[in-house]
Amino acid sequence: MEVEVPAVAEGSNETQKWSVAVDSENKATEFRLMSIAKPHMRAFHLSWISFFSCFVSSFAAPPLLPIIRDNLNLTATDIGNAGVASVSGAVFARVAMGTACDLVGPRLASASLILLTAPAVYCTSLINSATSYLLVRFFTGFSLATFVSTQFWMSSMFSAPVVGRANGFSGGWGNLGGGATQLIMPLVFSLVRDIGAAQFTAWRIAFFVPAFFQMLTAFSILIFGQDTPDGNFQRLKKSGQKPKDEFSKVLFHGVTNYRGWILALTYGYCFGVELTIDNIIAEYFYDRFNLKLHTAGIIAASFGLANLFSRPGGGFISDAVSKRFGMRGRLWALWLCQTFAGVLCIILGLVGSLSVSVVVMIIFSVFVQAACGMTFGIVPFVSRRSLGVISGMTGGGGNVGAVVTQLIFFKGSKFSKERGITLMGVMIIICTLPICLIYFPQWGGMFFGPSSKKVTEEDYYLGEWNSKEQEKGSHHASLKFADNSVSERGRKHNTSTRPNDEPTPTYV
Repeated sequence: MEVEVPAVAEGSNETQKWSVAVDSENKATEFRLMSIAKPHMRAFHLSWISFFSCFVSSFAAPPLLPIIRDNLNLTATDIGNAGVASVSGAVFARVAMGTACDLVGPRLASASLILLTAPAVYCTSLINSATSYLLVRFFTGFSLATFVSTQFWMSSMFSAPVVGRANGFSGGWGNLGGGATQLIMPLVFSLVRDIGAAQFTAWRIAFFVPAFFQMLTAFSILIFGQDTPDGNFQRLKKSGQKPKDEFSKVLFHGVTNYRGWILALTYGYCFGVELTIDNIIAEYFYDRFNLKLHTAGIIAASFGLANLFSRPGGGFISDAVSKRFGMRGRLWALWLCQTFAGVLCIILGLVGSLSVSVVVMIIFSVFVQAACGMTFGIVPFVSRRSLGVISGMTGGGGNVGAVVTQLIFFKGSKFSKERGITLMGVMIIICTLPICLIYFPQWGGMFFGPSSKKVTEEDYYLGEWNSKEQEKGSHHASLKFADNSVSERGRKHNTSTRPNDEPTPTYV
């Protein structure tokens, strides 16, 4: 049962009613998974479903690859190039999406990109060469940038104590599309073929399903979505509740924050690895163990479908350790989880038994996807002013990792797929090490505590605004965020180190 809680939005004389408890920014301080109440939980469901549809579209081709490659006479190099193209397009699209979210809001940014990329999915049914196959996968892959708007949206709707699980569930359930499409596309293909279509025609018709689904989610966002708890960006800017920010300064404070670059690197070897596996795993089991297409698809689907609980679990664990150990706990949890995922990836490439490979792959999927959820338990705290840019950099890093990994290990015939998987595990372990370099002066890092200079949350987040901007009041949102992120000090320091003269935030 949902209880409506009255609250007064800043800059408004109207009393609003919330279906969940909120903080001073009107962000939800609780996460009710089964609710669809506006605006918090409705935004959650719209975000993950739309991202899910983009994942289905972007990885609709790999499950049908044994059929498509025969129809188009694709070589191993052609397939490898297309796999790289499918994730490389989103590298810059994700960075651009982050900036777009900062400036126009996640609702318009995500819906626009989904509608712009849907025609590429439809056009897949018309391709007739290796070049056209590469191009449609490249342009369809742009839609994966909706991940950034998903995480931005959740960080705008949910407060520090629950933002990890909100980001984990939205990203994880969206990533389910990578597993679901391994089941959906072979099933749709079989149904179309059984109706009477020829095999080389049936796979083309099948692509109309993900294309239509993708468009449907975009219109749902535009009709039912809302950027923030207080309203859409456009209305808030017109009313003066949200000051207009300068693109150059938003971008500057994002790209000059070294923590964002480290998270981009480490995310390249959790989410980037997940994208790589989505591209190769069905073909790997089909070829190495001589399985039927449908059987290989079911096994491959189990990797992506683990996102149902693994990535949300990572976000939940990140929030849980933060309650006791603060930000330092979030960093340690991410390093341990991702490093163990690298060990499992090495083992996956070494085992030669079908049953053992399946078991190791499933356990590996749980840890690598949980690491993705833990990453975005940290991202919202790197920068308040440039949250979109940091989210875009991190998300783009995931795609860069996928591109680099596929170019090195899975393009052409230089390495066997099993050898490539083993070496990919080694890279995961190495590229996870820089997490130990992330340090927040107000909270500390993996090996060192908070700065001896008594840096507070306000000092850190208000450092993104100069004195003139603060005189105009542009920093008020950052001030509220700083107050609400005190919980990242951990249980030991959360109450004992708060200055007595600081006002206590109003919770509604």
